[in-house]
Amino acid sequence: MDIRIYEEDLEINNLSEFAVKSRYSKGRKRPEEPCNIRTCFQRDRDRIIHSKAFRRLMHKTQVFISPEGDHYRTRLTHTLEVSQISRTIARALRLNEDLTEAISLGHDLGHTPFGHLGENDLNEKMPEGFRHNEQSVRVVEKIEKEGKGLNLCYEVLDGILNHRGNSMPKTLEGKIVQISDKIAYINHDIDDAVRAGIITDNDLPKDCIKLLGDNGRRRIDFLIRNIIKNSYGLNDIVMDNEVKDVMYKLREYLFKNVYAGEMLELEKDVYGKYLGCLFDYYMFNFEKMPNQFKNMYLNGESKDRVVCDYIAGMTDRFAVSLYEKIFGSA
Repeated sequence: MDIRIYEEDLEINNLSEFAVKSRYSKGRKRPEEPCNIRTCFQRDRDRIIHSKAFRRLMHKTQVFISPEGDHYRTRLTHTLEVSQISRTIARALRLNEDLTEAISLGHDLGHTPFGHLGENDLNEKMPEGFRHNEQSVRVVEKIEKEGKGLNLCYEVLDGILNHRGNSMPKTLEGKIVQISDKIAYINHDIDDAVRAGIITDNDLPKDCIKLLGDNGRRRIDFLIRNIIKNSYGLNDIVMDNEVKDVMYKLREYLFKNVYAGEMLELEKDVYGKYLGCLFDYYMFNFEKMPNQFKNMYLNGESKDRVVCDYIAGMTDRFAVSLYEKIFGSA
């Protein structure tokens, strides 16, 4: 029995007219024999979950570097929260949940160690800049599996690339991940900031709390329901304008009071130089790079590009250990 064909028929018969059907995917850059059990998007989800880059997310910073306590988010827990929110919305709108999940699980694979501090560090070093969404695509196309890549479907790559920035995903499933990413980090970063003592619940803008809810669970539930209500039956993913404005006001509050706050400035003083120093070291000592990355250089990639790839893939603890090994304790 070919279970994949049965699954594809279910999609065609039951999903929204606006959903991406796996049978009609634009496919992969390198054609492959279909699996007789899983659809193409289910295979992509599994490839991402079993990748090295996905496993490293558990030791990469979300916001707070080396936090004391076990309950702060990491890049992995953020990814899982985005996946949960995205799947809830996709299922309610009868869109392709497997595609949404694959995009969600892969969207942050290119994030650096030390969160946005690390991203800023590499952005200053690279002539063309550094953007983690573009790096996520490099991870799945050129770095994973010793340079062979995961050979993901076009729709998954599009969703990963366009989950942030000025370009919009070409699928509704990608648009769901784009907005779910914001819903997740706005609310769990508030939770972590309160836990860290940076802000209190009473500090949050009163109009935001009045409309969205007085805790993260209520806010996430409210935003999910608003998207479902406004998007059902439409070829778009939308929310009420007032709700969207208030959500972005809460986001602006975070940028001003948490991401650019005193505690993260102190962390910047400690960790802000690590990636830049490692980048300069390997540019001048390229022979000490791992063979996989030296081979990428021999195959035509620029030296700064492969040094950036190596450093961006590090976990926080590996970057700290390597820095101390090379330069001594900070």
